[in-house]
Amino acid sequence: MGGMLALGFAGFLGLLKILLMALAAFGLFDAAFRREDAFRAADKQNKVFWLIMLGLALAVSYLFSIFAMLPIAGAVASIVYIVDVRPAVKQASGGGSGWGRRGGGSSSDGPYGPYNGGR
Repeated sequence: MGGMLALGFAGFLGLLKILLMALAAFGLFDAAFRREDAFRAADKQNKVFWLIMLGLALAVSYLFSIFAMLPIAGAVASIVYIVDVRPAVKQASGGGSGWGRRGGGSSSDGPYGPYNGGR
């Protein structure tokens, strides 16, 4: 009975470690594709700072046990980026995703509304 419980707990910790790594990887991937000037416009730390922080968060969540202090600090950094920095940078860069996708609207929309072809 005790062995099954320990095995289940180890499986839970493994899933938690994968979740923390995925969180840091998502933040790192997202920050890599954001524009540098959007970080300054949003009055957040610069892009290089967040790339280093999220890269370190990914590395320590992979290398260290979940009970160590470094993966917890990495998880906090990842959560701060995703919850606070990412929305501000996204809004400062025009609300788009930053990956080349257009927002809503038609392909014939101009800067002041739909283009009607001179009609």
